[in-house]
Amino acid sequence: VQLQASGGGLAQAGDSLRLSCAASTATSSYYNVGWFRQAPGKEREFVSSISWNNVITHYADSVKGRFTISRDNAKNAVFLQMNSLKPDDTAVYYCAAGRVYSVSAAYCDYWGQGTLVTVSS
Repeated sequence: VQLQASGGGLAQAGDSLRLSCAASTATSSYYNVGWFRQAPGKEREFVSSISWNNVITHYADSVKGRFTISRDNAKNAVFLQMNSLKPDDTAVYYCAAGRVYSVSAAYCDYWGQGTLVTVSS
């Protein structure tokens, strides 16, 4: 499974961005997907995850109520709608897929290349 993250860019505080994670194969519909981010000088952290069947979702406390994860298995895609962006959201965002549902990056088998989100105040 190859993943391609896109949708990053420059935003101002309070703006919205929508990230997309496109998968290379239809079998990706059976993978759980997570979004992680890494800010400059910081460790990678969990942002959000969604189960393969759209039943389970999780969010980091820092994004809860502002970000929404969704997926369209017919299009082999997962989305992260980011609203009310803050400068602290500035990071490279990665999507990752795994057979086991978890908020831990350790259970992700495949990773996209990352898309940069920069939020100015």
